[in-house]
Amino acid sequence: MPPVTELAPPQDGACQGGINLADAMTAGEAEIARVMQICNACRYCEGFCAVFPAMTRRLEFNAADTHYLANLCHNCGSCLYACQYAPPHEFAVNVPQAMAKVRVRTYQDYAWPRAFGKLYEKAGLTVAFALSGGLALFMILAIAMNGRLIHEPLKGNFYAIFPHNFMALLFGSVFGFSILALMIGVIKFWREVSPTKDGTPADIKAAAQARVPAVAEAVHDVARLKYLGGGHGDGCNEGDDAFTLWRRRFHQFTLYGFLLCFASTCVATLYHYIWKLQAPYAYTSAPVILGTLGGIGLIIGPVGLLWLNFKRDALRADVKQNAMDRGFIMLLLLVSVTGLLLLVLRDTRFMALWLAIHLGTVMALFVTLPYGKFAHGIFRSAALLKFNIEKRMPNRLGLGGE
Repeated sequence: MPPVTELAPPQDGACQGGINLADAMTAGEAEIARVMQICNACRYCEGFCAVFPAMTRRLEFNAADTHYLANLCHNCGSCLYACQYAPPHEFAVNVPQAMAKVRVRTYQDYAWPRAFGKLYEKAGLTVAFALSGGLALFMILAIAMNGRLIHEPLKGNFYAIFPHNFMALLFGSVFGFSILALMIGVIKFWREVSPTKDGTPADIKAAAQARVPAVAEAVHDVARLKYLGGGHGDGCNEGDDAFTLWRRRFHQFTLYGFLLCFASTCVATLYHYIWKLQAPYAYTSAPVILGTLGGIGLIIGPVGLLWLNFKRDALRADVKQNAMDRGFIMLLLLVSVTGLLLLVLRDTRFMALWLAIHLGTVMALFVTLPYGKFAHGIFRSAALLKFNIEKRMPNRLGLGGE
């Protein structure tokens, strides 16, 4: 462990490695560069998560490095509570908070179209309710104009309210745009942080050889949510320095609930177009079972994440992002709750009303996907892929890491 006198406390416009960070980077990027250089001298947290092995491959940190590390950080809090230089120490090393502030900026900077990046600052709780409520009202009015808001039971036939082709075209177009916007954003991010950017021919060759195993490991890390296990596998620190695995579990409920709902839609599409089976489908059918399980997961996970969000230690968070976080969580909850209620009420006179409400919340979710908290999973997956490629490449510094 180096003596404290070898490190430097934060200063405005601090000069690191001969570069004036205040001139070369934004304040948030400069703060990550500052704390990473202190962490590089200490190394106490080197085995905690992917951030610190990635850090050891660098002596200086440019803007692209800070974007990469910010998205690699899972905000588990282990390093903050273990750090001897954390606040109130004069060095004020707070890795999770520094990473969180830059992480949301990367979503804005890489957003497509670029002007829409500002929506990250506005995609909060109020916007979530206003947008879902407004779109649901639009759907309700569209149904009411045809005099079918309260109707005789239709045996769960949604297409008697909205034709199948209309819904497929409308929601397919919005979802397609959202996926396109996310893909363009993450490609821009990848080009900026690519492990072979400015690399030597040997680096490019090593990266190419590492690609397949790196992809497999990155998928495994994402599927397990490995780095939500905290520094020692005991979980994250929520509210205090006690470890808990609940953050990982609630994320898993949310992730797999979303994937099950997506799988339900895909299977229903196959039923309709390939096997010529028309909705409504029986409660024992694959689309309904998958959708029900997914909806339950999307209630348990978001409720738990919302609870943890309210009790999270503000010291390791960027409180300005709370509105965006809670807005996304509430949208997921609205989609799942209205979807399950629609399943229960589909054989009643109120099916059309609940269909309109559910479709409004789904449309709101799709519209905000590229410009809200959903993006963090996509960017974090890209950062994990870079990490798993990079650690298989030659470490020219020879300073540690995996």
